Amino acid sequence: MARGSVAGVLTVSDPLLQWSWVSSNTGVIRSALWQHIELTLIAVGVGLVLSLPLAVAAWKVPRLRGVLITGSGLLYVVPSVALFVLIQPITGYFSITTAEVALVSYTLLILIRNTLVGLESVPPEVREAARGMGYSATRELFAIDLPLALPSIYAGLRVATVTVVGLVNVTAFMGLGGLGQLIIQGFDENFHSPIVVALVLSVALAGVADALLVLAQRLTLPWLRTLRAV
Repeated sequence: MARGSVAGVLTVSDPLLQWSWVSSNTGVIRSALWQHIELTLIAVGVGLVLSLPLAVAAWKVPRLRGVLITGSGLLYVVPSVALFVLIQPITGYFSITTAEVALVSYTLLILIRNTLVGLESVPPEVREAARGMGYSATRELFAIDLPLALPSIYAGLRVATVTVVGLVNVTAFMGLGGLGQLIIQGFDENFHSPIVVALVLSVALAGVADALLVLAQRLTLPWLRTLRAV
């Protein structure tokens, strides 16, 4: 079956998806999908670990807020390919470190901002009650402030995760793109099946990740359902 098309117009001999190609390349597809998931999990996990203390510091020391929000905002607006090029001399050419540093940088603004919003939404009277019960500042942070900020943190995690799932495709230009490698293969070969498979799986992966985070929020924050029912 011919893969080409005449004047860029798809023909019957050039369907968008050839199931024979899918069935004969399940191993390649599975490997690309797992690499995509791995890169996403590392980026979001590291981004969360970095953003929580930074957000707490910005909340405790207001002078830091502008610096952190501006700095993470600048990283967020830099085009992904340009950022890869800029950091490669430092982190290594075509390395997983380069890919992850760039991916993590795109999560920081979202996670720091959402964590700050969550911390600022804690009612002052709740903090006063905790202090009246003899809570130290550290205990108050971990027992009161962060738990009550979790809904906002979860919202940031959902946005950051979906964002990273899409951005991982760009790392294919470094040979580490997960499903993005299938997209490049499709363009190189002028063959649509790898592109369609990669796009469908990317969208599906983003949807599944978002659904899992919603489920995790419901399981870990059952009191939210009680509040909404009141």
